[in-house]
Amino acid sequence: MSNKPRRRIGDRKDATLVRKLDGMHLIVPLIHPNRCDNEAFVSERIDLTNINAYLEKLNENGPDFKYTLFHLIVTAIIRTIAQRPQMNRFIANNSLYEKNEISAAFTIKKRFSDDAGEGLAFIHADENTNLESVHEDIRHQVMDCRHGKGDTSSNVMDALLKIPRPITRMIGFVARCLDRYGKLPKSLIATDPYHSSVVLTNLGSIKLKSGYHHLTNWGTNSVFVIIGEKKLRPVFSDDGSYEMKDTVDIGLTVDERIADGYYFSKTIKLLKKLLENPELLEESASTPVEY
Repeated sequence: MSNKPRRRIGDRKDATLVRKLDGMHLIVPLIHPNRCDNEAFVSERIDLTNINAYLEKLNENGPDFKYTLFHLIVTAIIRTIAQRPQMNRFIANNSLYEKNEISAAFTIKKRFSDDAGEGLAFIHADENTNLESVHEDIRHQVMDCRHGKGDTSSNVMDALLKIPRPITRMIGFVARCLDRYGKLPKSLIATDPYHSSVVLTNLGSIKLKSGYHHLTNWGTNSVFVIIGEKKLRPVFSDDGSYEMKDTVDIGLTVDERIADGYYFSKTIKLLKKLLENPELLEESASTPVEY
């Protein structure tokens, strides 16, 4: 979701410096400067009953590019961040920033084989982003990737293979310095997943369980989402009885410095509300949600 406030001293070209801080959020980045040292992992199980029925309805007329659980999760994450803006923050150079847009990144396997390559997909959201626009955006990027149209980041990485190693190490050192101060060229970070609001990995598509995935000190990404395999599991009621239902486990790794536990808890509650009521995803990302 793009938001372009007037830049002030201390702002970056991709984010605004958060100036109103309490003492804890001022001090913590100074004594814990690395993102990888401040990870918190949360796991949530989603009942797919409503989602399965909703997807069946969406796909009943046989669209060329079917709607999937992944499309719903990407849309729900974008909507959640739009409603919970502290999730769109990051710490760099010992300072707290809020991104000027909401973006989601993920990899695309060109085909399911050991030697097949991967491409990067990047969704830049705005206030009108909804399930339909996310589905169409992913369709275009998947088709481009599978027809050999590489993204910018992949092309740059491929080009580095032709440069002698000592020079690439020097390039890496300079890039890290530029990244720390928000001075990397926009063309380089435009499709770099670790400069997105959220990175997603769909492990369920390759029959793996959801689990922890680390953050990185490179870039500005503070949220990583892991989607596991759909499974029939017991869902318990308050009285202790249970029913076997189709479910999916979702793991979120977050930089705990960007918000407090209560904020994270309400964020997970909203995400679960959106996924278990998928018709809400037809609304724009900026539309408020009661939860």
